Amino acid sequence: MKKSKLVWLLSLMLVLSVFLAACGGDEDNEPAAPSDKGEDNGSEDVVEVEEEQILNLIAGSEIPTMDSSLVTDSVGFDLLNNVAEGLYRLNQENVAVPAMAEAEPTVSEDGLVYTFKIRDAKWSNGDAVTAGDFEFAWKRAMNPDTASEYGPYMMAGVLKNATEISEGSVDFNELGVKALDEKTLEVTLEKPVPYFLSLMAFGTYLPLNEKFVTEQGDAYATNSDTLISNGPFTLTEWDGTGSSWSLVKNDQYWDAENVKLTQINYDVVKETATAVNLYKTGEVDRTGLSGEFAAQYANDPELLKEKDSVVFYFKFNQERNGKPTPLANKNIREAIAKSYNKEDLVNVVLNNGSVAANYLVPAEFTFDENANDFRDINGDLVAYNPEEAKAAWEKGLAELGVTELSLELLGGDSDLSKKMDEYFKSQMEGTLEGLTLNLKQVPFAVRLDLDTAQDYDIQSAGWGPDFQDPYTFMNLFVTDGGNNMMSYSNPKYDELITAAAGELATDAEARWNAMAEAEKILVGEDFGISPNYQRGTMQLVKPYVKGVVSHQFGGDYSYKWAFIEGKE
Repeated sequence: MKKSKLVWLLSLMLVLSVFLAACGGDEDNEPAAPSDKGEDNGSEDVVEVEEEQILNLIAGSEIPTMDSSLVTDSVGFDLLNNVAEGLYRLNQENVAVPAMAEAEPTVSEDGLVYTFKIRDAKWSNGDAVTAGDFEFAWKRAMNPDTASEYGPYMMAGVLKNATEISEGSVDFNELGVKALDEKTLEVTLEKPVPYFLSLMAFGTYLPLNEKFVTEQGDAYATNSDTLISNGPFTLTEWDGTGSSWSLVKNDQYWDAENVKLTQINYDVVKETATAVNLYKTGEVDRTGLSGEFAAQYANDPELLKEKDSVVFYFKFNQERNGKPTPLANKNIREAIAKSYNKEDLVNVVLNNGSVAANYLVPAEFTFDENANDFRDINGDLVAYNPEEAKAAWEKGLAELGVTELSLELLGGDSDLSKKMDEYFKSQMEGTLEGLTLNLKQVPFAVRLDLDTAQDYDIQSAGWGPDFQDPYTFMNLFVTDGGNNMMSYSNPKYDELITAAAGELATDAEARWNAMAEAEKILVGEDFGISPNYQRGTMQLVKPYVKGVVSHQFGGDYSYKWAFIEGKE
């Protein structure tokens, strides 16, 4: 178990003791970055550097949006983590520590009211960051006119009245957040929430400058000229649709003296061969590897291997264009889930350190007070089994009254995504007689739109955790949930997840058991989704790149403490 997980566990236990007495993935994105972890939030020890501080990186897809109320993807959250700052920020040990909050909050005896003091800080346009910026941002995310997916998802059941607001029975201005004055923010919870302080580092809870957002209107955050920052960097040279952009050091940032990089340049590259060539010619400082390239550079001294907490899976859409799909049949879902070999997928097609996943909640992600992995409760729930797949397929076809099916697999348009989709097609069609799998490969932003519209049959999707708790995965598939988007529904599943977020909030063991039972229903009994792999990463990193911190949840990387040293 990594040190960061132990530190997090101790922090979580402390928060729970207070309560008892009184935080979306794309397989095309770059893998986790190297980390140079310290012992605090980086605001005391200043690293002196003399070289040019420019970092050149590759992005796996374009930016769908930079509006913190609307971001749902890993590219957006990663960038927000570096251009903005919330009440808390994940430090070099992956522990949430005060950021825009000048210190830990005061907490009422019942654990429901948190009072934060806002530190002296400025936006990149020189305006002061105020408590009102948080109140405005959070209420905006809950305003139905904003059409935020993450607002209701992250706040319902956490902030007072958020559930009722999302249901339309209470006005969004009644959300449990209030600026008592420019420096004092009062937050009222619906109930005790064990992971509340880690939520304060998540993108949806970032502040927004009300005056600036209002002035920009519908154009807000659609390009770099209509966005301001309160974090370590500012976004520049982004026209809203292009395949390149830069981050530039924000001199207005309260902790600017600890930010050493002056600029980070991004270029979207979707072909691994192109990315590797750019790395070898010195045009980029980091690139992910997979397949033949992972084997080719397996012994390279600049190779870095890491394992992260992103899990990829198939979403089985049960209703499309108002009509049930063949995937509404449980036997059809079971047949597909058991029809392809995941071990060959990770060892041959990916070959980047990823591991086959027969589960939703990742391994080595979250632990109980005895350091037991949540994954150990259920173990594997569904695995490759062609005999069982064929039997379920025949049953499903008979129930549907057909002898063959044509289904669409929605995936990405990168080189790696296309290779995986071809593998899935070959495996599934080879196992299931009468199946035709049509591949639809589109840019990530288009895939997000199709997901929201539920305009697909099977979708290759992934999830990176928003906070370090199984609930960040298990809450995805409640009936009519904002991230469900496939018409999956099971009353018992809903009951268990509701209990985990409600009456079991302060009973750690019972809460975990409830979520484990729900995972078994979703994956092993209903086959509501079909897990594929837990992402591992192999990447080439220039040895002069120092201090990049990778995170297991929220934004993938922090560049606040990064610097260049020893570049020839």
